[in-house]
Amino acid sequence: MLFIPSPYVKLYLLASSNYNIHLVSRFWRSRQSFTTSFSSRFVGKLIMQTGDGCVGKFNKPDRLLHPNVSSLRAPSPLGSNGDDDSEAESYRDGRTEEVDRETRDRAFAWCRDFLSGSWKTIPDSDFQISIVSGGLSNLLYMCKLPAHVASVAGEPRRVLLRVYGAILQGVDSLVLESVMFAILAERTLGPKLYGIFPEGRLEEYLPNDRMRTEELSDPSISSEIASKVARFHRMQMPFNKEPKWLFGTIDRYMDQVMELKFTREAHMKKYNKLMKFNLPAELDSLRQLLAATPSPVVFCHNDVQEGNILKLEGRDSTSTERLMLIDFEYSSYNYRGFDFGNHFCEWMYDYTYNQWPFYKATAENYPTREQQLHFIRNYLAEHAAFSDGTAQEDQTQVEEAMLIEANRYALASHFLWGLWSIIQAKISKIEFGYMDYAQCRFNAYFKQKKLFS
Repeated sequence: MLFIPSPYVKLYLLASSNYNIHLVSRFWRSRQSFTTSFSSRFVGKLIMQTGDGCVGKFNKPDRLLHPNVSSLRAPSPLGSNGDDDSEAESYRDGRTEEVDRETRDRAFAWCRDFLSGSWKTIPDSDFQISIVSGGLSNLLYMCKLPAHVASVAGEPRRVLLRVYGAILQGVDSLVLESVMFAILAERTLGPKLYGIFPEGRLEEYLPNDRMRTEELSDPSISSEIASKVARFHRMQMPFNKEPKWLFGTIDRYMDQVMELKFTREAHMKKYNKLMKFNLPAELDSLRQLLAATPSPVVFCHNDVQEGNILKLEGRDSTSTERLMLIDFEYSSYNYRGFDFGNHFCEWMYDYTYNQWPFYKATAENYPTREQQLHFIRNYLAEHAAFSDGTAQEDQTQVEEAMLIEANRYALASHFLWGLWSIIQAKISKIEFGYMDYAQCRFNAYFKQKKLFS
């Protein structure tokens, strides 16, 4: 049995005692006055626009998933159904790129209080902060010392400030995620942790080249991601090992979605359209399908997408240690197939699009059967290095079963992030077309269901 080492116990108690702020919904939102002040350039975790929102036709016979979707059209202030969309109109000029004064003041105070050396003595005028592109769950900033200020105690010159966005999991999840981050940092499987406070934390800033969505299909990158996921799945963590996360999260989101009341007309129209899917009945169908789909329970990342994979600087292109998984807020014991299916879905989505709705998708980028097998074989090879491996005569059978497992659990990915996005449309202050995204995810869910149910 594993016990949390004493430093983590202290961290847990410290974090627990300090959670005196409002924490509601799925990602990490602190006080309303604080969150509303944020303007972010974030790009998100979102999926394709289907139907009227996309053009093109899926017609490659070796694809395993997602027919009839392609890239978004040119940005327009009109909704996907041609109606006026006031939300789209609001972001006609793209995302906000400036760090507001309140955010800067809070960041300066956190760096002064939690870091050492020159961070404690620099004046406000020397403090440097800029927005870092990231996911839709948290607000990310890089804070750094100016070049003319010398280091005095080996302090980091740059740090990553992560401010929690809106969350549905509650205080306990924030505490567990902080403990998890500290453990992974100690095992050198994640960035160092420099400070933790109720609204967020200060992390090591690792120089890296931003990974682009299209790089996920690079065979060498895909093979290393598969190896990293396999290592993640082997970890033993001091958390509940029952696979409660997936449907526990979906059920929680479903309860909230069914109770939401929107006031913005554009949101109300899109919400009513989504409600026609009869989501509670559909969830029962999904639960039955996955109950009949074998998938081992392992420690999963649950959000393996390009924004959560660092390409570390200074690593040779032939190195097998170029990448690092980051952002563990969804990590938990879960069904292995979810990590596979969710990652394969991410091949299609470009989150660097800076016009409404701030994402676009290319269905043809979903991995082919051979690309999926390439990933699975590298995953199995990493496992074989630490176990007896799979008998040679069983290899083909194992691979075929894993293909079905991955593509059925992709359904759960669509369902979960679709519900999540509806809630985000209500509570999040981050600039993103959440309701459009939710429609995309559920459209993709029903197309996928026809292939793998």
